Amino acid sequence: MARLRIERTTWPRPALVLTDTPRPDCPDCEGEGGAEYDYGDPETGEYAGTDWDPCHCWDEQRRWIVLWLPRRRWPPHRHTDPWAANGYSDEPPF
Repeated sequence: MARLRIERTTWPRPALVLTDTPRPDCPDCEGEGGAEYDYGDPETGEYAGTDWDPCHCWDEQRRWIVLWLPRRRWPPHRHTDPWAANGYSDEPPF
């Protein structure tokens, strides 16, 4: 049985998706969905990062698009008066 939640994603384009969640009573991950572990550089033994191993109780790739969202324009469009210098004028309005 799938445990679904709604989520917002931005790749490959903005959308609302329905995605699977980890089993809350999973004895392996205890509902976290996986385990993080630190690893070191093989030559120096120093910390090199953190990796993630997903649990078998869920599939991170199982998702369905519910609704495509409009793309946000960046930078935001600004409406300015084309007759005003630098967006303002010190001339009287009459």
